[in-house]
Parts: sequence; structure tokens; C-alpha cells
Amino acid sequence: MRRRRPACKTGRSNVVWHDGKPFTADDVVFNWEYVMDPGTAAVTSGQYRDIVRIDKLDGHTVKIVFKTPTPFWSAAFCGPTGMIIPKHLFQAYKGDKSREAPTNLKPVGTGPFRFVDFKPGDIVRGELNPTYHVSNRPFFDTFELKGGGDAPSAARAVIQTAEFDYAWNMQVEDDILLRLEQGGKGRVDIVLGGNIEHIQLNNTDPWVEVDGERSSIKSKHPMLSDPAVRQALNVLVDRGSVQEQIYGRTGIATANFLNAPSRFVSKNTKWEFNVDRANQILEAAGWKRGADGIRAKDGKKLKFLYQTSINAPRQKTQAIVKQACAKAGIELELKSITANVFFSSDPANPDTFPHFSSDLQMFTTTMTQPDPQRFMDQFLSWEVASRENKWTGRNPTRWRNEEYDRTWKAAEAEMDPTKRAVHFVKMNDLLIQNVAVIPVVFRPRVAAISKAMRDVAQSGWDSDFWALAYWSKQA
Repeated sequence: MRRRRPACKTGRSNVVWHDGKPFTADDVVFNWEYVMDPGTAAVTSGQYRDIVRIDKLDGHTVKIVFKTPTPFWSAAFCGPTGMIIPKHLFQAYKGDKSREAPTNLKPVGTGPFRFVDFKPGDIVRGELNPTYHVSNRPFFDTFELKGGGDAPSAARAVIQTAEFDYAWNMQVEDDILLRLEQGGKGRVDIVLGGNIEHIQLNNTDPWVEVDGERSSIKSKHPMLSDPAVRQALNVLVDRGSVQEQIYGRTGIATANFLNAPSRFVSKNTKWEFNVDRANQILEAAGWKRGADGIRAKDGKKLKFLYQTSINAPRQKTQAIVKQACAKAGIELELKSITANVFFSSDPANPDTFPHFSSDLQMFTTTMTQPDPQRFMDQFLSWEVASRENKWTGRNPTRWRNEEYDRTWKAAEAEMDPTKRAVHFVKMNDLLIQNVAVIPVVFRPRVAAISKAMRDVAQSGWDSDFWALAYWSKQA
């Protein structure tokens, strides 16, 4: 059965692109066509895949037809990933020419500021959009986004020196943030979302190449395929100390991968830190300590490479986990990778997290919308990251579970909110029971804001700049 949605207005009829061309229903239809062309290779294709077609009813009205009932139907058109690009600037570049579009690095939108300049790794400049559809907005004539540096430096530049007005994603030890706030020039703003700092366990072998591919789905991890090893690692992550010693207000110890909204949060799980329990689990499974103190079985030692991006809270978390593992006869080698490499999409770089060229890895997965369908697809069998899909698959753990796949598909078409929530709780519980991942802390959105700023409304489910047109500053 096809699910038809009511006709949708594209917005105000007086909205124009930054270059003065009108924004119309044609742009909305084109975005679907552009993204769904395989040659375009758009990362947002998953959000449009369930749409059969988009019909233009008039200049500012479209009708969206879905393949099946679609509970969160607006995902492709809202939130931080629901962007619309102008047809008149991209239509010549649909398909294989998508990377050649000049506007890729000189964006044209309909927002309060229009693009002026972009220097990769350095700065983005914008200026007031004189044709913005809201009168007397925005407040500022220009803005600058400064890149590079690190989170502590950004926090100091806003909270301590007021050199800048705003900084996003403050993954900084909370005791540092508290000290900076005593200076009185800025503050920390914390809002709940769904982001989760977690440790992933590789289900494949990162040390053996199969047909020239490491961490191939055709391989099996020699130690982590043992459920006892996974269970032991799960109780060796001292989430309480990570929260208390590192994150404080900015990270909440949790047993769940899915932590928001509340109706989707499982009450069936709990976390514990118990070195004795880990030793008992490993001993019972036949992993015996050698003369060097490292446990081994069938000639395989419990020695793992544990990687993450370069960031002080992450290196401190690694140290806490390493210390506990040593007490249970597990040796961890720690690796830190520059963030712009670890989180890049370079298919040729083995140090990116989708390649997962290690045994364990840790980072935060962001939940960009208050519906878990897109968030929980990170463990689907058909989303495995591989050389075949140029490591664009959303499942880097390579964990596969038929029951999980079936439950995700059931949730995808379930229109009853209560029944749908049950499906997501079950998915979370399958992840935790099988130790597909080890949740560490549930991370709220943390920003640094100058005390001179006004009307900076934050959301856990949207871009930091969703209300930028309404920001202002006290003289």
C-alpha cells in the first residue's frame, strides 16, 4: 500500500534564493531527483529512498507519495540534514557531475545570511541577506565562523576572553568549563538531545586482509567473536568515573545506546563496573592468564588496539578503560587519530572510523532528529561499511542480527506511536544484550555563549544556527 501525505506548502511565497531567484516547488521536486540519482552519490539518499515521487501541485505546493506508511515522513525536509539546494544552480550537475558543481563550496540558500568567503580549515564569512523573508532580521550585518584549534581553546575564546560570541560542541572536561565560567564573560549552555559517546567492538578481523580488504565482512574477529570477551569488556568500562572525573554536567553515564526521547528509552538495562565479575567471566570461558599477566586461549591473547580521535576527554576515557582492563588480564594499546582524519569520508584512508582498522573504537554518534529510525539504522545488515560501498555504509561495527533487522523494518512502517516505541526499545536491548556496542555517556548538546548575546535558543534536534536570524547582542 502506498502512503499519501497531505499536500505540503513549500513555505512563504515571497522567499527567494540568495541570488534573487524565487524559491518554488520545482526546487523541492528537484532535490528528490538529484539525491536519488545514483551518480550523485548523495549522503542524504537514505532519507529520500522511501519516496515514490514528489508531485508539484502549484508554484508553492507539493504532494509527497511514499512507498509504505512512513511515521516520520518529514525527515528529508527538516532538521540539520534536511537542506534544500537550488535547482537552477545544480540541475546541470545532477548525477556523475555532482562533485563539479561550483556551488558545492559557494552555497546559495534562503537563510538570513549569504555566503561571502570560505577557506578550508580556517574561516567562513557571511553577510546579511537583504532579501530575507522576515522583516528586520537578522540583527548582525556580518558573521564569521572560525575553524581549526581545539575545544578548550574555543571555550576560552568565548567564556574567558569574549574574543568570540559562540562556540559549539564543547567536549571539554567539565572542571575546565566551571573554572572558565568563574571569569564572568561567558557561560555554558546545555540542552538534551540524543548523542551517545560509545565504544564499538569490531565483529570482523582488522588484522587479516580478505580479497585485499581489512575488517572484511567475510572474516570473523578471533577474540571479540567470543560473547564472554564482549561481556567482560562491558563491565570493565567505568562509566561512573568517566562522568565524575571528566564529563560532569556534559555527560551522563548510561547503559543504553538510545537515550531520547523518553518514550524510546529502555528500562530493561543497567550498567555496572566490576573487575571481579570480568575476571570470573573470562576464567569460566577458558581465558587463562599467562606469565605476562595477559589472558590467552587457543594461542590467542586478549590484546586489542583501541582507537579514537584526538580530544582530551577521549584520551582520559581511554586511560580509565585501559587501567581496568589490565586488572582483568586484557591489554589495550591506545591510538589517537586527528579528528579531521578519523571523521573524514576518504575511502583511501584506513584511519577513518568507517574503515574500523582496529579492535575497538570510540566516538559520539549524533542523533539529528527526535525520531530514532535514522539513528538506529547504524546496525543494519545492509548498512555494513565496506570497500564495495566505499565505506559509506552506516554500520562500521559489521554487527549483523536478523532479529534486529526485522524489528527495524517493523518500526519503519508502524504508525501506532506506542507500538513503534516498543520496537525501538527492543532494538536497543538487542544491542546491549549482544554487546554490539558499549555505551559510555549520554552527551547533551554543549555550547559556550558570551553573556552579551541575546536570544540564542538552542535545540538538541537541530543545527546550532536554526534560530540565527533572531540572535542579537547587547552593546
